Amino acid sequence: MWWLGRTGPSGFSASSTAQEVTQGIDATGLTAIVTGATSGIGVETARVLALRGVHVVMGIRNMAAGREIKENMLRDNSTAKVDMMELNLSSLESVRKFASQFKSCGLPLNILVNNAGIMATPFKLSKDNIELQFATNHIGHFLLTNLLLETMKQTAIEQRKEGRIVNVSSRRHKLSYPEGIRFDKINDESGYNSLSAYGQSKLANVLHANELARRLKTEGIKITANSISPGPIATNLFRYHSLMDVFVGLLGKYVMKNIQQGAATTCYVALHPQVKGLTGHYFADSNLAEASSQAVDPELAKKLWEYSSNLVKS
Repeated sequence: MWWLGRTGPSGFSASSTAQEVTQGIDATGLTAIVTGATSGIGVETARVLALRGVHVVMGIRNMAAGREIKENMLRDNSTAKVDMMELNLSSLESVRKFASQFKSCGLPLNILVNNAGIMATPFKLSKDNIELQFATNHIGHFLLTNLLLETMKQTAIEQRKEGRIVNVSSRRHKLSYPEGIRFDKINDESGYNSLSAYGQSKLANVLHANELARRLKTEGIKITANSISPGPIATNLFRYHSLMDVFVGLLGKYVMKNIQQGAATTCYVALHPQVKGLTGHYFADSNLAEASSQAVDPELAKKLWEYSSNLVKS
């Protein structure tokens, strides 16, 4: 039923695919990191970016799965430039190791797609004693972005090309806990709700992009930072909720986007000329969209930045 979606100002709609929104774009010479590129929209994002000429570095946990995906990409596109490096976003040590290895390669970095994520997991703490969804979906990407920012700045200056950072959020950022970010209760198991905690982490993705955009604009750096919602997609994110998993399996193809449609907004914001110069925005269905009132609160964004900075330091 997604073909019923109305076309927005961009000329695209909810039914547009990643290949369609990047049709005719030559991105040869650009380098991108895509996290979580072994499943769901991460795979399709990496594939389509490579199809358009981008040198894609996949930041992934499962290297065996990554090798298979890389082989498939090269089989379908023999000129694709695809590399992979191990990355576990729930571990700050792994994030630091990944960033160090990437920088040691001497590669430029034009595009950073913070895509990896987990959804509605049972309560668990990460290796660094941070609630797992908040750790994986936000804190890991917050640290990764900070560690790679100088490389992106240098690339933007040397190549005179705009850098782009894309945080993959969700419509569920509007359904966080009532206070938005539970700064004093991140690790409170007694008040934990798996879906609210997911919404909290996705709200953090939007706030992170907004505050990063503000800071980059203040510096006069030609790097944009935006957040996106891929929309409802039939992926394995629902595996922790049996009823939803059954629903997705039976009816998902009729009421949800497919993977190709789900990756469209990410690829649109990462590559399309229409997005040039736009920063600190939230996109859905390859068009500008309205985020929640909490997501556009500049004071909440600043508070989250300071809170996240202290977490990665400790």
